[in-house]
Amino acid sequence: MKNDRSRPAPSLANPKRFLEIVHVILPWVGTLAGLLLLGGFYWALFEVPPDYQQGESVRIMFVHVPAAWMSLFVYGLIAVSSFVGLVFAHPLADVAAKTAAPLGAVFTALALVTGSLWGKPMWGAYWVWDARLTSELILLLIYFGYIALWYAIEDPARAGRVAAVFALVGAVDLPIIHFSVNWWHSLHQPASVLRMGAPTMSAAYLWPLGIMALGYTVFFIWLWLLRIRTEVRKRRLRSILLQGSTG
Repeated sequence: MKNDRSRPAPSLANPKRFLEIVHVILPWVGTLAGLLLLGGFYWALFEVPPDYQQGESVRIMFVHVPAAWMSLFVYGLIAVSSFVGLVFAHPLADVAAKTAAPLGAVFTALALVTGSLWGKPMWGAYWVWDARLTSELILLLIYFGYIALWYAIEDPARAGRVAAVFALVGAVDLPIIHFSVNWWHSLHQPASVLRMGAPTMSAAYLWPLGIMALGYTVFFIWLWLLRIRTEVRKRRLRSILLQGSTG
């Protein structure tokens, strides 16, 4: 019986094949992201009526809520990629996790900033030590810690292992953020979209919010693929330079 390691790697696990696929789909993904975001912003700014309680400030929701969703989604991807890298030694797993982290940190920071701007007219203050706000701030610090680990350790293989363990430990913050409004007294309202039963949000707000969330997701995928491609090329160049210096 042949050793499993003698079998060719799956197409997406082969960096060369992966780069070829990315080269083909990147323009399409970027175009789709642009169309979704432009359509979503236009709908949210010019078609959505003011809220009867929040007035025009409700429009911040269409930037804030998708950013908050993406902060959790991206870290979830990092945790899954880290697990796959540790357990199955997938050749692109640590690259996927490393390149996603700065993007997730930006989404998290955007969620915190827009949340503060939204909180001022709603709560009378830019910041309160609310359970969800605090746990979201902790997530941003976890992102920073994860990114710092990659830069602190020179060897990519060792950095990937250490960062992967850190990412898996940090993932405990995700359910805390999600369930914080149920576990503790919170100024945030309970889930109105992703909940058991039908969403409680009006369709006038739900549809453009969904378009914006999809636009954020596709935009992230576009940026993520760009960063993965760059990182793979950097590692190939580093490998060539190392081989040349030892040859």
